[in-house]
Amino acid sequence: MFEAAGAAGGGWRCCRCVDGNALRWCITGALCASFLGLGMSIAVLGPTFPNLAANVRKNVSDIYYIFVGRSLGYLGGSVVGGVLFDCMNASLLLALSMLATTAGLYGIPWCKEALLLTVLMSVIGGSMGILDTGGNVLALNTWGSEVGPHIQALHFSFAAGAFLAPILAKMALGGHESEELPEAEKTNQSVLKSVPTASAASATPAPKDHHDEDFLWSYIIIGTYILLISIFFFVFYAKGSSAQDKAKASGHKGKLAKHHWALIGLLFVFFLFYVGAEVTYGSYVFTYAMVFAEMTESEAAALNSVFWGAFATCRGLAIFGAAFLYPGTMILMSLLSSAASSSALAFFAHYRVSLWVGTAVYGASMATIFPSGISWIEQYTVVEGKSAALFVVGAALGEMCIPAVVGYLQGRFHHIPVVMYTAFATSVITVLLFPVMYKLANAPQDDDSKEERSVIGDAELSYLMKEERFYCI
Repeated sequence: MFEAAGAAGGGWRCCRCVDGNALRWCITGALCASFLGLGMSIAVLGPTFPNLAANVRKNVSDIYYIFVGRSLGYLGGSVVGGVLFDCMNASLLLALSMLATTAGLYGIPWCKEALLLTVLMSVIGGSMGILDTGGNVLALNTWGSEVGPHIQALHFSFAAGAFLAPILAKMALGGHESEELPEAEKTNQSVLKSVPTASAASATPAPKDHHDEDFLWSYIIIGTYILLISIFFFVFYAKGSSAQDKAKASGHKGKLAKHHWALIGLLFVFFLFYVGAEVTYGSYVFTYAMVFAEMTESEAAALNSVFWGAFATCRGLAIFGAAFLYPGTMILMSLLSSAASSSALAFFAHYRVSLWVGTAVYGASMATIFPSGISWIEQYTVVEGKSAALFVVGAALGEMCIPAVVGYLQGRFHHIPVVMYTAFATSVITVLLFPVMYKLANAPQDDDSKEERSVIGDAELSYLMKEERFYCI
């Protein structure tokens, strides 16, 4: 009878284990789907920017501040999301943030005032910041030390969404935007999280034909997709006991690194320079190819595509690579490749072969650093909402500030390839930062914990000696 009861108990535990694994995979699938929508939401702005300007009866160059509004909202959402994630259910928070994104996307095509458009962009930016921070932490809490391939899949989904958005916008516009936008603008449609430069924006007239309102369908389709994904997170919340809550309880058993906040602060700086370099090169390589390499528009567009194509391909391959490579190994390989390729681009880009090969290798080397960095830090310390918010804010600041600084410097120094020297400088900085982070991560814990273990050991030894004397008597 007892054997039967034990077998029944074992079967029950097995069923619970299977159910838990199924729930973890469901959460991962929903997160990947949400990051696909995140990528589409960010990238759809580029190809529809002239249509938005026409919708609010402004020139393209007069509404550049909507990008500032979205970036500030993204920063605020990352901070608020990090705080809220530590004190409320993660599934509910992500579901509500996606509802806010949906509302903003539904409202944008019908917005006729520039100020209201900026407010909606800020709301969307804030909700996307919450999703970015919460999604990364939820993946860490769900999979723990096994998060490597899953975090890579998460960020590959973002890249895939950013790739699909311009295609969706072109389908919604019926192909008419290709007759109205210059080639540079069409090229920038493939750039992840890119921001049109001031010169390109001022040269782009707002379309005025009857196809202006066709673009609204791309926003409605993306908004509806995100709305459907939010339902899954509401279902996870309704189940009451999510894998995230259980993982959070077990995650608290882990110890913070001795230099926890120093590590998080250095990762903030690391991601600031990395993401800034990624977005800067992707945003300005077309202009560099036209001005400094004297390429034709089609050649410059192909060079731009090589960078982002290598980026997306390598990020997809990293899903499988993360299954048998340590995150630190992937980061080291990426940093060395980035340093070598950026050196070739900075000093030998006047050779066409060096420019093409360097661009491809640079794009591939940048692909895995961000998700691998998140997996790497999780091995050494506990990553909670506030910690994740800090390095996501660093990435957002890098995306916002470094391209702007490079654009300003390039305008002041016309004959210097600032974008190439920026790629080289940021590679050097990240290569120097990583060994420092590694040293801090592997620092031994405080002597207090060692003394505590020593006291416990002495007490146990004293007890055993007393027992031995008792039996001898």
